Amino acid sequence: MSNVLGLYGSSVHLCIDMQRLFAEVTAWHTPALEGIIPKVAALARAAPNQTLWARFIVPPHADAATGRWRHYYRRWAEITGDRLDPVLLDLIEPLAGLADPGSIFDKSGYSIFDTPTFVARLQAEAVDTIVFSGVETDVCVLASVFDAIDRGYRVVIPVDAVASSSPDSHRAVVDTLLPRLAEQVDLVRTSDVVAAWGGASGKHD
Repeated sequence: MSNVLGLYGSSVHLCIDMQRLFAEVTAWHTPALEGIIPKVAALARAAPNQTLWARFIVPPHADAATGRWRHYYRRWAEITGDRLDPVLLDLIEPLAGLADPGSIFDKSGYSIFDTPTFVARLQAEAVDTIVFSGVETDVCVLASVFDAIDRGYRVVIPVDAVASSSPDSHRAVVDTLLPRLAEQVDLVRTSDVVAAWGGASGKHD
């Protein structure tokens, strides 16, 4: 695994979809999410002013979605807005208590880079490095990672701070796919990032 000694003030921590929808017993339950909560919280506490949060937002009903997303939400009808308790879209605790409302960005697809206000935030702050955490490793995290790579960002992934409902797919991404992108992606541990940011003392603020 790479080290992260080159993290600067132009880096952000981007946490993907750590929501009640995935933490609780729903059709999209991701049991492995629980195990990464302490790691994600450690990253957020180490860089509170540089932590951004992505939330997956569902359409009110399948016919309100576009293209093949209609087919998708007909399959997952119980997840659409007319049947889902809206509180399930909230961030989980203790992360909700760490998130400033202005740092939360909603997305209707897999990648957060389809949210213009998020992209504008990165550009306004001249960000060049993104540290990823959250779920799922092989879906929304991966989609956002590839968009970040395509835009030229340095990507840092603490492998103990991402998880998937499919352990096999998670391992395939972390052990096989991402190592092929070694010039663009650094695979590290949460402790490496926290240390590079000066510990949990807020020195990265």
